[in-house]
Amino acid sequence: MQTVCLFVMLLSFQWVTGENVLIWPSEGSHWINLKPVIEELIERGHNVTVAVHASTVYINYSEPSSIMFEVFDVPFTRDRYKEFFNDILHFWIYEKVILSYGDLYRRFTEMIRTGTELNRQICDGIIKNHKLLQRLKETKFKVLLTDPINPCGDLLAMKLGIPFIFTLRFSLGSSMERFCGQLPAPPSYVPVVMSELSDKMTFTERLQNIFYMQLYTLMNEWFWHNWDAYYSEALGKPTTFCETMGKAEIWLIRTYWDFEFPRPLLPNFVFVGGLHCHPAKPLAQELEEFVQSSGEHGVVIFSLGSLVKNLTAEKANMIAEALGEIPQKVLWSYAGEKPKMLASNTKLYKWLPQNDLLGHPKTRVFITHGGTNGIYEAIYHGVPMIGIPLFADQPDNMAHMKAKGAAVVLSFISLTKQDLINAVNTVINDTSYKENALKLSRIQHDQPMTPLERAVFWIEFVMRHGGAQHLRPEAHSLSWYQYHCLDVIAFLFICLAAIVFAFTKCCMFCCRKCRGTREKKNKVE
Repeated sequence: MQTVCLFVMLLSFQWVTGENVLIWPSEGSHWINLKPVIEELIERGHNVTVAVHASTVYINYSEPSSIMFEVFDVPFTRDRYKEFFNDILHFWIYEKVILSYGDLYRRFTEMIRTGTELNRQICDGIIKNHKLLQRLKETKFKVLLTDPINPCGDLLAMKLGIPFIFTLRFSLGSSMERFCGQLPAPPSYVPVVMSELSDKMTFTERLQNIFYMQLYTLMNEWFWHNWDAYYSEALGKPTTFCETMGKAEIWLIRTYWDFEFPRPLLPNFVFVGGLHCHPAKPLAQELEEFVQSSGEHGVVIFSLGSLVKNLTAEKANMIAEALGEIPQKVLWSYAGEKPKMLASNTKLYKWLPQNDLLGHPKTRVFITHGGTNGIYEAIYHGVPMIGIPLFADQPDNMAHMKAKGAAVVLSFISLTKQDLINAVNTVINDTSYKENALKLSRIQHDQPMTPLERAVFWIEFVMRHGGAQHLRPEAHSLSWYQYHCLDVIAFLFICLAAIVFAFTKCCMFCCRKCRGTREKKNKVE
């Protein structure tokens, strides 16, 4: 009897932990953030396959790995794809602040067109590859996990007939979440992503927030419109990009309440911010000796992220000179040419164990570009920040940290040596920054399960139940006027107008009757 029970338990365990999972990934830090989820799924016994095109820049599908890669061809080279990313970086960092509004619009639309064309070629590489689609169908995947920053993950899931889950930080102005996911976002206290506003807004800021909301909505609708015909053709029926996205079972949002401002959520939106964070590991001997040599002053960690490999010589020397005038030792993650002004207290490394350094007791401050991954490692270890945001969501991310009292924010374009020196001294000497960083850290740690466990739980939940439609709001089935109850308001208005009309007519009738009676009486008299 005990043997039978054990056998049944083993079968049950295999059913829960031995499923096939398909991944439609994104590049850069998005892939870095997705890898811990993949590794945890594999650790739990699942078979994970990543569908990736041959010209990917950041996903190394040729290295030995427990991840299975399904590689498909695209009609452009890796160099062309890398050139596109470099062009985006150059635009955001250097061009955006100097171009006129007309040139800004032209450059932006040009990048959107180029990105759309590349993404369509990527989609064609798998959606129109019938042999590959058939092979994927035969694998019988239980769920597809995708980042919607790259279209077609949802479309691929629909073609395979499997449920899909989104994992994302945000869409432009949260338009996808608001319109495709039906996530409520009252503009009176929910700041639009990339607006750099907090939830405490003045009248002018609320006006600005509504402007941003409409602007990003128009931009996204223009982008979505380019994909509606493609999605309709691929599925063989009239549909829209947003309608297909709205079929997501779960939205895994890569932030948490330590980062976000309080706002309404739907049951199929789950915060998993910091899922890649973990306790610090011991440093290599060389690093440990350098950190320990800092004495009571401690160390400063400086990184502008994995995408920014180089700076102009002028900017690099200015930063190096500023870092040389602070009493702390500095570990700078930098792959460019060694600055001539580099001081003896600063060491350059092409790569640093950032999480382990942020978790070291001698780390005093983290100078960061404001990427979500780096911010969450700082939050996890309770390290205050100096933000030098460069592009995309980074200015908005640092605005959140500034609003929560855990960071000072500087402008990369107008940055001076004294600005950087003053910022380091302020964050280190004003204890409120450290206290607020530790407060955010306590919030991050004080959860019933870790963000990674929560992310994997919902992925497995969808696999166990074949979806999570019971969490999907009925708002997806409503038209825009039904969602806002405009039809109900119109009906009530008509009813009220009819009552007022009938009441007015009755009053007028009564008045005529009374007047007629008085006139008749007067005539009789």
